[in-house]
Amino acid sequence: MGKKGIAAALLASQLLFTAGCGSVEQRETAGQLDTEQTMQQDGYIVVGYVQVGSESDWRTTNTQSFKDVFTQENGYYLIFEDGQQKQENQVKAIRNLILQEVDYIVLDPIVETGWESVLEEAKEAGIPVILSDRRTEMEDDSLYTCWVGSDFAEEGRNAGHWLENYLEKQGRSGETVHIVSLQGTLGSSAQIGRTDGFAEVLQQNENWVMLERQSGDFTQAKGQEVMKEFLEKYEDIDVVISENDNMTFGAIEAIREAGRTIGSDGDIIILSFDAVRDALKAIQTGDIAADFECNPLTAPLVEETIRRLEAGESVEKIQYVEETYFDCEMDLSELLESRPY
Repeated sequence: MGKKGIAAALLASQLLFTAGCGSVEQRETAGQLDTEQTMQQDGYIVVGYVQVGSESDWRTTNTQSFKDVFTQENGYYLIFEDGQQKQENQVKAIRNLILQEVDYIVLDPIVETGWESVLEEAKEAGIPVILSDRRTEMEDDSLYTCWVGSDFAEEGRNAGHWLENYLEKQGRSGETVHIVSLQGTLGSSAQIGRTDGFAEVLQQNENWVMLERQSGDFTQAKGQEVMKEFLEKYEDIDVVISENDNMTFGAIEAIREAGRTIGSDGDIIILSFDAVRDALKAIQTGDIAADFECNPLTAPLVEETIRRLEAGESVEKIQYVEETYFDCEMDLSELLESRPY
């Protein structure tokens, strides 16, 4: 069906709007044509996008990227599914999209495991699945067409190497450095990659001591809660590794409430990931020492991939988006003026 019969797909979408991820508020389409108008048209490439949720500023920007790219003006009809950070919601959403016979499914998997069965169903239905942002762990990689996103392990390694250089500049390379880590949602690709990447550098520095790692679930409230626990438990915390900006914002609040200081002249050095606009502002004020970009604008590369598949071309199995990092030694004024997120 899909572009061969979009009307039926949209009708099925209406009938199923209370299933899958929950209420109608979690089910959206990027196109704004009403059902009757759309049923009279054909030729759109129908894309079902199954998102993690809306747990962070990064996620909100990532979702908007897809809504901006997969428009009717660009030849697409986007069916958006919000997983609300629950894998079971995402699985139900995929099955609904299979019933609607969409042309492509784009999945941002909450965790890496447990996808074989539903992706096998998509394969049997002849619907290509493109993984975006987070990855899956499965023996049969033919169950998905390709993956588009960030090299999370490299982000973690970059954070570790940046810390090495920073401590050396401060004349602290020989000191014992006490570290705590605010991890993301356990089992997610971003959490696994960033944790493992930083751990590689940690193991190369015998004077670095990881006091504790604990999940803040990528949310500001949980990040603040966990950081408060760390501060109550450990008197000497030198470095906080926070695996996304929202947890970092929560951690900063907890540190200030505890009467501790942050920044180059403070008690605690904070390294963060994602590099959203508000985090870059925090670098400018000295609250965050360095932030390692996770580019949320993955939709253009996903769209390019679909165009190539439509043309019968082959695509790379693994496709990385371009990323960088920002730190306290940079002037970010011009970037803040132009940054879209």
